[in-house]
Amino acid sequence: MNILLALLLGFLPSLVWLMFFLKEDIHPEPRKMIAKAFIFGCISAFAALFIQMFLKGYLDQIVINIPRIIEDNLSVFIGFAFIEEIMKFLFIYIAVKKSSYFDEPIDAMIYMVTGALGFAMAENFFLAYSNIQSDVITLIIIRFIGATLLHALASALIGHYWARGIKLGIEKRMVIAGIVLASIFHIIFNYLVFKFSDFLVYPTAFLLLIGFFVLYDFEELKKMDQFSTRIATSPKTNGDRTIPDWSDKYF
Repeated sequence: MNILLALLLGFLPSLVWLMFFLKEDIHPEPRKMIAKAFIFGCISAFAALFIQMFLKGYLDQIVINIPRIIEDNLSVFIGFAFIEEIMKFLFIYIAVKKSSYFDEPIDAMIYMVTGALGFAMAENFFLAYSNIQSDVITLIIIRFIGATLLHALASALIGHYWARGIKLGIEKRMVIAGIVLASIFHIIFNYLVFKFSDFLVYPTAFLLLIGFFVLYDFEELKKMDQFSTRIATSPKTNGDRTIPDWSDKYF
C-alpha cells in the first residue's frame, strides 16, 4: 500500500507539469512517444544515481582545494548537477533519435521536458516512499513547485539548444552549451534552496524567471517551424508528415 501511495504522489507533480508543457506543442506527439520519453527519463534517474554513488569520492577529492562557498556539499551541487543533466539528455537522445516523429525543432524541447519529468517522478517516488510516515504531502507540494519544475526547465533549455544546433548543423557544440547552461541553472537553484532553506521565495522566484525564458524559447521554435525547414537530403514520409532523413547529422 505504501508503495502504491508513493507511486501516486511521485507521479502527480510530473503529470501536472507534463500536461502544462504539452500544450506548447503545436503538432502533438504520439502518446507512445511521450510515454517512451517519460520512461527513459525515469531510467536516467537510476543511471544518474549509480554514477553519483560511484563518483562521489572522486568529486570530493577534485573540489577539496576549491574555496568552500557551499561547505561540504560542493561536490553534490556542482558534480551531481552536471551528471543529472548529461544523463537526462543521453537517455532522451537514445529514445527519440531514430523516431520519424522527431521532425520539428520544438520536438527537442517537448521530449527533453517529458524525459526530465520522468526523471523527477523517479526522485519523487523514492522521497515519498522514504517519508511516507511523515508529512509527505507537504514534501510533494514543495517538490512540485521546486525540484520537479527545476528538472523540466533545465532540460527545456537543453532541448532549445539542441533544436537550434540541429537547424544550424552544429549539434555537438550547441548541446554542450545547453548542458553547461542547464547545469549552472541547476547549481544556482540548489544553492538557493540550501542557503534559504527556511525561506523558499528566492529559489521559487528564480524558477519563475527561468520559466519565463523557457516559454519564450518555445515560442521562438514555433516561429522557426512556421517559416523554415531543416536541411534534408532524402526526405521520407510518415502519414501526413514529411520527415527529413538527417540521422547522419547526429553525433
